[in-house]
Amino acid sequence: MLQLNFTPHPVLYTPRFTLRQLQPGDDKEIFFLRSDPEVNKYINRPVAITIHDARHFISDIIEQVQRNEVLSWAITHNGNTTLIGTITLWNIVPEEDLAEVGYSLMPAHQGQGVMQEALAAVINFSFHTLMLRRIEAYTHHANERSRKLLERNHFTRDTAAESILTQDERDFVIYSLTQA
Repeated sequence: MLQLNFTPHPVLYTPRFTLRQLQPGDDKEIFFLRSDPEVNKYINRPVAITIHDARHFISDIIEQVQRNEVLSWAITHNGNTTLIGTITLWNIVPEEDLAEVGYSLMPAHQGQGVMQEALAAVINFSFHTLMLRRIEAYTHHANERSRKLLERNHFTRDTAAESILTQDERDFVIYSLTQA
């Protein structure tokens, strides 16, 4: 069983990006990510209406990290602290060595390999530091970019897991990656 301790919050580095803890100063970027119709086109979550919603979300995430329930990173360019996206391990099940990964990215940075680098770093951290055995990802069946990203990172479609999706979740497909 996993023994989780996210204090201090791990910082991950890739050749081009730093993955750091979300901070209150990320509120404008989080507000955009959680309110923009294009970013949220395939995501089933409440849309942010005000900047207060974004601040509340950041506060909630920071508290969940402190309780070792979630591990969420702001993706930034190396040498720049401005958030361009997020990637999160959540729905962590310590008894099963399992977590779900979710991500979002500013439209101006899509198609540039940002999430490829970030996801590879999170997968490596998940399997070699956290010692997860399995990572799942739920994505909308029409979100081709997300599906291709997962497939490039060796996730495979998990139709057995999809059989338990509720009626409200039927537009989603589940991918999983198991530690070899």
